[in-house]
Amino acid sequence: MKEFDISKLKGMFDAVAENITAHADELCEMDAKMGDGDLGLTMKKGFSALPGLLDEIQEENFGKKIAKAGMKMSSVVPSTMGTLMSSGLMNAGKAISDLSTMDANGLLRYLEAFAEGIAKRGKCARGDRTVLDSVSAAAEKLKAALEADPSMEIGAAAAVALQGAEEGTEETRNMEPKFGKAAVHKAAAAGQRDQGACAGLYMIEGMANYLQKI
Repeated sequence: MKEFDISKLKGMFDAVAENITAHADELCEMDAKMGDGDLGLTMKKGFSALPGLLDEIQEENFGKKIAKAGMKMSSVVPSTMGTLMSSGLMNAGKAISDLSTMDANGLLRYLEAFAEGIAKRGKCARGDRTVLDSVSAAAEKLKAALEADPSMEIGAAAAVALQGAEEGTEETRNMEPKFGKAAVHKAAAAGQRDQGACAGLYMIEGMANYLQKI
């Protein structure tokens, strides 16, 4: 399929919630070594609430619907990571509010804006060893792929974005943390994937799981 519309939006975020939930314990274990140990619970709570929040919002424009759901999600998980993910959703939704359907190029705009929302809210950049390293890498990989094949369908585009997110997450093994408790416990972080980047990876993996099937 080349594109999808608002009728499939909840299904995509159901898939994201399912994938985040499946990895929640892993994220908590990773976070316990360098943070508060609650990352998996935060991500599970926030993304599990998101499909219901979408149902509550009476909005026909799916970009605006995503942005409004992101705003509501910020109050469900008011932690640092919850705020970053909510900011990503709000910025991404606004960026595609002119679209009635999302194709591969729309997905690229979504991911680029999601990364921009994280960067602005978290005052971080690629290489700082954060969730941005997976989301931004996903957008970068997809942008290059679309330049080579502008006719790419959205399922294939999602697979490319996932590959980029995986590569970006792996790169965090060699990065020095600059934020939070991980910046204090740098020895524990050395050689390990960043837990925030993994959360971004699993979000994109959930999206890809859905978009490759529609």
